Amino acid sequence: MAEDGFRGPQVCSIVGITYRQLDYWARTDLLRPSITEARGSGTQRRYSYRDLVELKVIKRLLDAGISLQSARRALQCLREGLGEDVASANLVLGEGSSVLARTGEEIIDLLKGGQGVLNIVPLAGVVEEIDSAITSFTRGQVDRPSETGPRSATGGGG
Repeated sequence: MAEDGFRGPQVCSIVGITYRQLDYWARTDLLRPSITEARGSGTQRRYSYRDLVELKVIKRLLDAGISLQSARRALQCLREGLGEDVASANLVLGEGSSVLARTGEEIIDLLKGGQGVLNIVPLAGVVEEIDSAITSFTRGQVDRPSETGPRSATGGGG
């Protein structure tokens, strides 16, 4: 089935949108079918699997309260920034005013054209680094002779 693509009614059922939405999104270039576009009466659009993924992303954005115009901008930025792999993005949605995506080691604002917002600092190795530093520090204290030399038990110098 995926080789021939998916027809409009199948797409609507799989993605969970109405045919009117699908038709509108195709006519307004939000997402045009990548396999076959409708060419007049009697022809059917054919959508690829990747198209289904992008349609589902759009639906999720709309369900989260993002406007269609903002979803359009976010999807465009995702396409340009991630190319073929839109499904690999991790999105963080603000209260209708921001859509952030994690790409590599930064978080970008998709509604501001992919402008970097935050850098991600990986913390996975922090515990190992601390343990290693403590071990090195402790060995250095034990292995190093005291700089003042041994003290006498009487506390007096002679």
